[in-house]
Amino acid sequence: MFLKCENTEGKAKTKEYISELLVEVIEKVGPKNVVQVVTDNAANCKAAGLIIEARYNNIFWTPCVVHTLNLALKNICAAKNNEGENPGLQWISDVAGDALQIKNFIMNHGMRLSMFNAFSKLKFLAIADTRFASVIVMLKRFILLKDALVQMVISDRWAAYREDDQEKAHFVRDKLLNEIWWDNVKYIIDFTDPIYSMLRAADTDKPCLHLIYEMWDSMIEKVKTVIYRKEQKAMFEESEFFSIVNEILQDRWLKSNTPLHCLAHSLNPRYYSEQWLSEDANRVAPHMDPEISEERNNCLRKFFPIAEDLRRIKQQFADYSLNRGFFALPDSIEDRAHFEPLQWWGIYGSRTPQLKELAFKLLGQPASSSCCERNWSTYGFIHSLRRNSLTPERAEDLVFVHNNLRLLSRSTDDYLSGPSQMWDVGGDGFETFDGVGILQAANLTLDEPEFELMITEHEGTST
Repeated sequence: MFLKCENTEGKAKTKEYISELLVEVIEKVGPKNVVQVVTDNAANCKAAGLIIEARYNNIFWTPCVVHTLNLALKNICAAKNNEGENPGLQWISDVAGDALQIKNFIMNHGMRLSMFNAFSKLKFLAIADTRFASVIVMLKRFILLKDALVQMVISDRWAAYREDDQEKAHFVRDKLLNEIWWDNVKYIIDFTDPIYSMLRAADTDKPCLHLIYEMWDSMIEKVKTVIYRKEQKAMFEESEFFSIVNEILQDRWLKSNTPLHCLAHSLNPRYYSEQWLSEDANRVAPHMDPEISEERNNCLRKFFPIAEDLRRIKQQFADYSLNRGFFALPDSIEDRAHFEPLQWWGIYGSRTPQLKELAFKLLGQPASSSCCERNWSTYGFIHSLRRNSLTPERAEDLVFVHNNLRLLSRSTDDYLSGPSQMWDVGGDGFETFDGVGILQAANLTLDEPEFELMITEHEGTST
């Protein structure tokens, strides 16, 4: 729910200032009704989150998992990490730089762009560096455009035109006709796809906090599988390239993992089912994992500072994790693998009311700050060039109404099929399909090529 915004013009965004704003909202909502504060990984936001944790026993600061994954992708694709240059990743930076140079050459020369448009209905994407997974999105578009780009550079028009920089034109032609370069583009997309897929899955305000711990482990294993298949190595062998990528991913996870992730993971009944455990020989139930158990107990001590309450919740968790008491019923054990976590707790959690209440709180938590950041596009939609005289107070009121009406509309049947089907992806630029051209769609759906194709198909059927 959208509650309020703050006009920070002329204000220093210090940890004290940010924490004061957060405290004001927490007190308004009620500290008992708040589980976590999710921010990006900026130093001032992290410091403000730690101030909140120190002030409230039951509230955690959680770094946005989408920002964390995006930073990991930047470390991989930019061939840099906090320690500086990483030669093992330089080839990725080179491929991305070549792709950017090719795109800029074509887009910045009218005749070359005209040639490109003659061969392709899809357009290049104008991707800002601040966009999540910007390099991966750009390379994905290159794969979609490969046939058109190759046809363009082998055409007579490309060879005949000599009014621009011929050295750059030869560079573009050589790269686009180089199959090794295309293989590297495909390889980058393939081994980063698990990271990109997790980023997309977490880039929502839907409850997914309880999935993050398992998603991160699975994502690293999928990355390893792709790299080892490419290098034709057995899984027990050493891969220098995977070691570099794995170090970046592990470092980012250690900086973002919190006790709340571990407790939410532990309260997902699916992770105790034989069906889930049997999918991978290395999987163990949450109560059997030392790291998860330690962090979970730290989290419980923060939630329940009174010794008697802590003892009661531990006893209830022991019954739940060990299938004792009411949890030993065959239906309870069988349904762990098939029911949604909240449904399962609604059916079988009545004998452990405190643990059930805690599960309902944590299983309903998001893992990113995406819902807040989508408000920026809403502000841009409301406070536009045509409506540039709105006061901050008036704009806040309009955004409040707009966002909360959108939230209410999610309960309707036509939310995913009517004019609102683009809202959670393209923001307020997608009030309707009508009048949305191919170029505009390319600008608005940078990370959603599937939706762009839907728009193109819609235009084709309506003409």
